[in-house]
Amino acid sequence: MTHTTSSCPEIQALLQSLDAQRSHILDMVDGLDAKDLRRPVLPSGWSCLGLVQHLALDVERFWFRAVMTGDTSVIDALGDIDDAWQVAPDVPPAEVLDRYRRETDLSNSAVTVTTPDTPLVWWPHHLFGEPHLHTVRDVLLHVITETACHAGHLDAARELIDGRRRLVLT
Repeated sequence: MTHTTSSCPEIQALLQSLDAQRSHILDMVDGLDAKDLRRPVLPSGWSCLGLVQHLALDVERFWFRAVMTGDTSVIDALGDIDDAWQVAPDVPPAEVLDRYRRETDLSNSAVTVTTPDTPLVWWPHHLFGEPHLHTVRDVLLHVITETACHAGHLDAARELIDGRRRLVLT
């Protein structure tokens, strides 16, 4: 992840928090082979690789490049993937991980040229009805929360896969 900086202390602090969660995500999949990255861990059927792809497409790309900036090429392509949680068997794991890193870099670049109170450019009424997020601050807080939640999911998944635990104080 490229750590771009903003002149706004609040944006810097929020991006620092988000980058910590993104690093947690990548740390929890580091060292897993392709088989374990693709293995469904819970009854719902998601895999660690599917979760990372979801974060790249449904979180980073969606919230920052579609909702925050209104990038029409991204908005037009949102329907191209039926279920980001499912990674096609012919897609190499490195491609998914690299996509996540690229999307986080694009997100950071978009955020650092804004202020916390910058209004959002596009809202997906067809998905969420009336807007419940209104500013860059709102999106950053939403994405920090979602990424942290999924980092916790990966903590549990990784422990089920090979027993690895992160930041355990015992």
